[in-house]
Amino acid sequence: MLVESVTISRRDFDAAIFDLDGVLTNTAGVHAAAWKAVFDAFLQRWAQGQGLVFQPFDIETDYLNYVDGRPRHDGDRSFLAARGINLPEGSEHDPEDANTVRALGERKTRLFRQALQKGIDPAAGAEALLKKLREVGIRTAVGSSSKNTGAILHAAGLEHRFDVRVDGLDAEALRLPGKPDPALYLEAARRLDVQPSRAMLFEDALVGVEAGERGGFGCVVGIDHGQQRAALRRRGADVVIKNLREVKVEQN
Repeated sequence: MLVESVTISRRDFDAAIFDLDGVLTNTAGVHAAAWKAVFDAFLQRWAQGQGLVFQPFDIETDYLNYVDGRPRHDGDRSFLAARGINLPEGSEHDPEDANTVRALGERKTRLFRQALQKGIDPAAGAEALLKKLREVGIRTAVGSSSKNTGAILHAAGLEHRFDVRVDGLDAEALRLPGKPDPALYLEAARRLDVQPSRAMLFEDALVGVEAGERGGFGCVVGIDHGQQRAALRRRGADVVIKNLREVKVEQN
């Protein structure tokens, strides 16, 4: 298999923007497990009520195709639509066991936060790369649709490593559309005061890579966890690597 690497230099780039889950932290699996627990419980009840055969949520296909990289409720809607299920939107006042988009999302958040309390590790190479980027004067931002971004960064010990943070709370306040729209990352570039063409973007989700391509970022780096190299390339990744250890930093 082709082994790729990428070099970021102060000559070519002024900033590096990172997705969070699956790029800077190893929380993608935690997210996926929480979604599976929520959706499987719901799908079992739904199948029984509709007289259908129960088809469990599949992390290898359903999570990657419909949920990964999207804002929480967008992921809800996307997966349910793929199964031909249309639930009411609901509200923040719904009981957690209600069959609404909002209630499903709240159940997932509760499970994810419980898992987060056990602590998480930064992704391979993340701490070293962020340190090197700061040393050579390349500004950094984290951009994530998660409203738990602050808690995740704190749990991983990375909260002080960034010049800018744009998260799900910002996206909601600014009414930024979700990926594959590049709005979240363009807002990060704006706050960094850099042109997208002078920023490198690191993403592991297909919709996130597509957002980077749409946003005109100077280099879109896809992080492949073992199954999506070709798909990441098709969606717009300029280079695909296994983890941040494969990123080299040059002063000039």
